[in-house]
Amino acid sequence: MRDAAARIANSSSGIAVSMAVMNVATYGFVLLASRLLGTEGYGALGSALNLMLVISVGALGLQATAARRISADPQHVAQIQHSIMRVTYRAAAALGLIMLVLSPLIQRVLKLDHLGTALIIAISAVPMTLMGGLAGILQGERRWAALGALYVAAGVPRLVIGGAFIAWRPTELWSLVGVGVSFWAPVLVGWWALRHERHVQVSSSDHTGMAMLKESISNGQALFAFFALSSVDLIVARNVLSGHDSGLYAGGLILTKAMLFLPQFVVVVAFPSMSTGGERRKALVVSLSLVAALGAVGTLASWLLSGIAIRFVGGAKFSEVEPQLWVFAILGTLLSMIQLLVYSVLARQGTRSVYVVWLALITMIGVGLTADSVLGLVTIVVLVDVALLVVLLGISAWFLRDGAPVPEEPAPAIV
Repeated sequence: MRDAAARIANSSSGIAVSMAVMNVATYGFVLLASRLLGTEGYGALGSALNLMLVISVGALGLQATAARRISADPQHVAQIQHSIMRVTYRAAAALGLIMLVLSPLIQRVLKLDHLGTALIIAISAVPMTLMGGLAGILQGERRWAALGALYVAAGVPRLVIGGAFIAWRPTELWSLVGVGVSFWAPVLVGWWALRHERHVQVSSSDHTGMAMLKESISNGQALFAFFALSSVDLIVARNVLSGHDSGLYAGGLILTKAMLFLPQFVVVVAFPSMSTGGERRKALVVSLSLVAALGAVGTLASWLLSGIAIRFVGGAKFSEVEPQLWVFAILGTLLSMIQLLVYSVLARQGTRSVYVVWLALITMIGVGLTADSVLGLVTIVVLVDVALLVVLLGISAWFLRDGAPVPEEPAPAIV
């Protein structure tokens, strides 16, 4: 029994289970927060969490860099680990300081009640960034058991610690304090998993700290474009809709985020394969098919069982958004497929494909500011994302065709 459990933990199935636990726990926290804070309180918390998701692109850029390099060049894993952690520590400190300076602006843009809430967001940038470097090393080495433990630690403490803070003080400030404290749990797990120091025996000029930094910046700007695209609609909602309606929109986005993160394990497992030329095309096709199938099931369920789905969004307080839940489910599926395509771009070290994501982001903001209802805004967002998905699919088909040059273009010196 113990051997079977160990085999599962060290397989891609174990990652799926671990990330399912993380996502369920994260969702549990969101559900608890929406019920205890109400529409306006949760609208503020939701916008803060969305901003933190955007901030996490620094961590994800580091993670993608470490995972891609270790997968593509495993004989230099010790050097890559040493270099990426040096960059990670410095990036965490720098990002934390930048966010502290921007705290007053964050408070104004998100219309937060307290400056302290914005300060918590800034401080949380440090452990979020540290987690990225640690997770990338484990992902690149395909150490699924350790990576799975890290992901579980990223979800369960948020529910337990964050939920305790909300139950004690049901405000946006204290709910974020709980979230900020919980961010250190996966960092501790990652440190423990990588506690045995490796000595660099063979070095390569391709894996210096500066090379890691440049690639991480390039990856980070691509992921920033995606996460800004997936999060900016709530900020738009906070500025064009009433407090009540923006809270309803934030409630609908609970389902969107569930649909986005449900197949997250597909991205984690597929990325190392997409980083090697021989496996790249097959990994992308299989992954997109799986994500689309999961999205279709979720969307159908949210349409046929909307009365049950609304309970998972926040209950009676959010009943006005129930008829549109299936649209929010479609939105989550679109974002999940777009995310996979963006990671495919990172795996082949392409850069120009990301420009269309930035264009979609600008379009969404410009057109979204004309919306005057929950349904109107979510419809605009869905249409923009559909157009983006079609374009990215076409670009990927072109660059992954038989005989196509790889990578799309040489990695830039700096972005």
